[in-house]
Amino acid sequence: MAELISREGNKVEFKVAVPAAEVNRAYDQVWAGLSRDVRVPGFRPGKAPKKVIEGRVGKGYVEREVRDRLLQVHYPQAARELNLSLVDATIDPAEVVSGQDFTFNVTGETYPEVTLADWSGLKLEAAAPEITDDVLNRTLSDLQERNASFESAERAIEAGDQVTVEEQGEDGGTYPIYLDVAEAHVRDALLGKNAGDTVEINVPAHQHGDHEHPAHTVSVKILDVKTKKLQDLDDEFAKSLNFDSLDRLKADLKTELERRAAQEGDNARREEFVTHLTENMQADIPEALLARRRELMMNEIQDDLGRQGVKWAEYESFMQEQGKLEEFMADLGKNAETRVKRDLALERLAQDLKVQLSEAEFNQTMNMLAQSNGMTPQQLSKQLGPDGIQSYYASMVRERALQLALGQLSGEKAEGAEAGEAAEAKPAKKSRAKKAQDADAETAETETAETETAEAGSEE
Repeated sequence: MAELISREGNKVEFKVAVPAAEVNRAYDQVWAGLSRDVRVPGFRPGKAPKKVIEGRVGKGYVEREVRDRLLQVHYPQAARELNLSLVDATIDPAEVVSGQDFTFNVTGETYPEVTLADWSGLKLEAAAPEITDDVLNRTLSDLQERNASFESAERAIEAGDQVTVEEQGEDGGTYPIYLDVAEAHVRDALLGKNAGDTVEINVPAHQHGDHEHPAHTVSVKILDVKTKKLQDLDDEFAKSLNFDSLDRLKADLKTELERRAAQEGDNARREEFVTHLTENMQADIPEALLARRRELMMNEIQDDLGRQGVKWAEYESFMQEQGKLEEFMADLGKNAETRVKRDLALERLAQDLKVQLSEAEFNQTMNMLAQSNGMTPQQLSKQLGPDGIQSYYASMVRERALQLALGQLSGEKAEGAEAGEAAEAKPAKKSRAKKAQDADAETAETETAETETAEAGSEE
């Protein structure tokens, strides 16, 4: 049970009391997990006494696990019960004791008051790109290119050839070069040369990752020259991609391209609508809120760099040397403001539309998300933590509000409004054409006049 203690402006404080019965249930769940997972010599799994298990995991471990489990469930529930959209919160839990109620206090800050401009008569102009015969033909040509074969050629190197070279020097190696995608300085050096020739490639100064590479020369010996051979666009080509005929391949390609174009149009309309909301809303955004978002985004960047083995201090020094640090920080601040405004606008939209999400729906989505990530719901909850769970709930409500508003503007029922983001957790079924292309290349993108699309296929 949640009780609101005080609310002054954006500052809020509330108290939550969890009944002893739920505390005992949490204890039982924690002990059941420990009994299953902790191996104690001399005891069969599940038969070791609690005191012995506690000695293995450490004193206080069980209480901490029970407390965290209760907070993960009841903090987000309390915020929803009190209809509070919290930006930031501090949780002060009391001691958790088996057989007794568990209480905790929360002090936090809610989103500032936001007023949206009237959007009911908005005419969205973004449209899906048209899939013309030219787009279809270019996609077919891309398939031809990616399924081309190479045959040895006893002649000088020409554009489009595959050239196998052996780089000279201690760190050299043998590798192929595809001239149709090679950089200009490589292509210019190799065109007109023959197998057996040694060629000097002048590499200009360039930046790669965090490092600036000076101009230098690479010496390579040409080992082999192969010419690209395209298959004819006929039934045999279609059959090589597991289609009955060229007509069936074209039909499936067009269906997939149209599906992707429609999705691109939907995404464009979403962004157009959100941009309208953020540019026309009225809100006094506290600097503290922007600062917190900048800090979160900076933490994400530092984590990403860390996974690549790059320390933030090194990256910061590199940008400083390149004179790009000030621009980087300015972009960070601008992106943080854009994200905050987007959240505020969609939060207000959800309130205006009285969007609701039941506990059953939210739990179902969490279960699906956990399953798609190879985790149990409890593992996912522990990883997200109370704040993460509440943030995910808020994101689902905003998504539902956005779908509902777009549905109203189009005069249609918002697809997916009954399940929020649940569909995102479902694995997508691959069409036959898409499977055929996935077998050919990990990424297949064909630039069209209005859309980038390449993979082909449709549901059988």
